[in-house]
Amino acid sequence: MLGFALAALLLYRPLWSDLDGGYLRFSGQDQNLWEWFYAVTAHNVLNFENPLFTTLQNYPAGVNLSANTAMYGLSVPLTPVTILFGPTATFTLVLTGGLAGTAAAWYWVLSRHLVTSRTGAAIGAAFCGFAPPMISHANAHPNWVALFVMPFIVLWLLKIVRGAPPVRSGVVLGLLVTWQIFIGKEPLMVMATTMVVFAVTYALMAPEHTLAVARRLGLALGVGASVSLVIAAVPLWWQFFGPQSYSALEHGMRGNDAASFTAFATDSLAGGGNGEDNASGLAMNRTEENSFFGWPLVLVIFGVTIALWRVVAARAVAVTMFVMAWISMGALVIVDGEGTPIPGPWMLLFDRPLFESVLETRFSLGCVPLIGILLAMATERVLRLRARPEQRHAATITWCSALVVALLPIVPTPLEVTERNAAPAFFTDGTWRAYVRDGSVVPVPPPHVGNADALHWQMEAGMGFPLVEGYFVGPDEEGEGIYGAPRTRTSLILEHVATEGKVYEVTDYDRLVARSDLRYWEADVLVLPLGTRHQHELRATVTALLRDPGRPVQDVWVWDVHALSKSSGVTFR
Repeated sequence: MLGFALAALLLYRPLWSDLDGGYLRFSGQDQNLWEWFYAVTAHNVLNFENPLFTTLQNYPAGVNLSANTAMYGLSVPLTPVTILFGPTATFTLVLTGGLAGTAAAWYWVLSRHLVTSRTGAAIGAAFCGFAPPMISHANAHPNWVALFVMPFIVLWLLKIVRGAPPVRSGVVLGLLVTWQIFIGKEPLMVMATTMVVFAVTYALMAPEHTLAVARRLGLALGVGASVSLVIAAVPLWWQFFGPQSYSALEHGMRGNDAASFTAFATDSLAGGGNGEDNASGLAMNRTEENSFFGWPLVLVIFGVTIALWRVVAARAVAVTMFVMAWISMGALVIVDGEGTPIPGPWMLLFDRPLFESVLETRFSLGCVPLIGILLAMATERVLRLRARPEQRHAATITWCSALVVALLPIVPTPLEVTERNAAPAFFTDGTWRAYVRDGSVVPVPPPHVGNADALHWQMEAGMGFPLVEGYFVGPDEEGEGIYGAPRTRTSLILEHVATEGKVYEVTDYDRLVARSDLRYWEADVLVLPLGTRHQHELRATVTALLRDPGRPVQDVWVWDVHALSKSSGVTFR
């Protein structure tokens, strides 16, 4: 377990050594987002405000935090860390502790309840915590890294099957599931799907065993569900029916390419670090390499499946693994970029409640613990082989060699860190207080999925002012989920200028709508940091929209619009 902690620290060493300015290079805008979740949770706890909702983003409509990945199960207990050391420290701690904790939890469960070989348990647990899909998400997604509750959910299900009192065990199971709900619901759904597939598979393979435990398991699950719903009822209601909730989050077809399973992940020894030869075109982005196990490991797992086929539990695990991989391929199987007419199980799931909001590519993460279990079981059988000493020695050497060939290429490499853009002194030294009365700050352009630096400015200013629009998940005009806020005409104009680098030809209608948007936002000030890409074009466009040249203040250009946004007039909403 100490080794797992050391490995996680080494992976995040560049970030730990520069908490003030370090930024995970391939996290996109997600580091800003996750740090903001920890910061807003600490802000709400410290000020006794509703932890399920905030207007600090998307002002004045706000953000439904329960319908986002606020990770209350960790962000609330880690509030003292956030307050004392900042949200970057909390973000880094959750990522580091998530990897190490997931591996340690699986080692505990494997070594004490699934296999008798500590060596086998260590190998399986190391894979569960540091598998390529885990490292891919380790670039940006703490909710997919901190999976240390999952092994104990599996453990208590196993205890119930083995005869533990169903009511008492159901209570413990319900508490564990509740904690996982407050850490990450999407990973819980993937795990639940994996467990259902395993249960059905095992029931078909060993019906005589299944019938004997079905009643006890059903009672325990009922008790667990009741406990969990009682505790999580309000956050779940808020998520699905509260302010700024949404019906579903459509991602389009995002299945894994079959060729990705044999490719090497970017952040691995064999991946080369840039991913141009292995990952390009096979994954959505650097943080969604969910199926890059490498061809040596795929061959070894096929061999293990054949060797352990007579073992019912191992066979059920292997079949479940293949089914989860198949689900992750989406509605139609794609091989090396070429579509095929072969349908996948996702065809039956994609429009079902809850499943409609999940990326199907992530279901391959259900394969990770299954592969870890198979590696542990295979190692146990090799080390416990009943044979002559020379045969046992030869088998051990052969298996260890196979493990080296399969696992060495996918050993993770340290995650790359770059220097983040510093927050303007206008925010860090408190100058903003002279311009923000009771309204909002409008960054130029407003923050969105592709540029959420303004969230960092807000955190550096102690969460003292609300921002318009932003990076989160909320409803569009029809109630469907989208990333960010529905864009106004003004924000679209400013984003267009920031992208194209050309001054926008402003019309009287644009000015009228801009005034309406400012009134809706209850804007106090527009802020454009000096040095922003295409700053001259942005400044000229804002000046034309407001008929006001603004003025420089320290390292930003500001337009004080408090009086303008509070004036009466038509609002286009």
